Amino acid sequence: MATTENMESSSPEYRGDHGTAHSDSKYPNKVLYCGVCSLPTEYCEYMPEPAKCRHWLEKNFPDIFARLTVGPQGNIPKPEVVTGEAPPAIKQKKKTVPQKVTIAKIPRAKKKYVTRVCGLATFDIELKDAQRFFAQKFSCGASVTAEDEIIIQGDFTDDIIDVIQEKWPEVDDDSIEDLGEVKK
Repeated sequence: MATTENMESSSPEYRGDHGTAHSDSKYPNKVLYCGVCSLPTEYCEYMPEPAKCRHWLEKNFPDIFARLTVGPQGNIPKPEVVTGEAPPAIKQKKKTVPQKVTIAKIPRAKKKYVTRVCGLATFDIELKDAQRFFAQKFSCGASVTAEDEIIIQGDFTDDIIDVIQEKWPEVDDDSIEDLGEVKK
């Protein structure tokens, strides 16, 4: 009768999962993580800015960079040179929207209302700052819900015109329109 050692070494039936592993693999695997996106270097190409990852890998591990790049360098975009300056921001065309702030009272349930303020962004007012200001001023909840819309919990249509003119003097009385009660 054969011992267990002999059976394991001679018969493929007793090898189990260990026999299916590649003989050239060494465990545990060592994985190199990117210093830019913190993913394994093989997955950097799927990140939003693979050029930065590629530049980091080429600078810190040129031998691994050479192995990962296959074929001629012509089809791979060259890594950008990273300098201390930020890249120039892409200027978007601003829509020529008339500078007008609209205030509306929207019914919620029974006798409850929310106040909607639209158009502050046309005066280059930061909506997040305005939302915080309204929430603090009126002691209520306020949120930025759309591209140029702030919803304030409660009916503040009477007070909000004066508050906007105090806080932001560039918004004059002629450019504020009170729509009254509207349906959502």
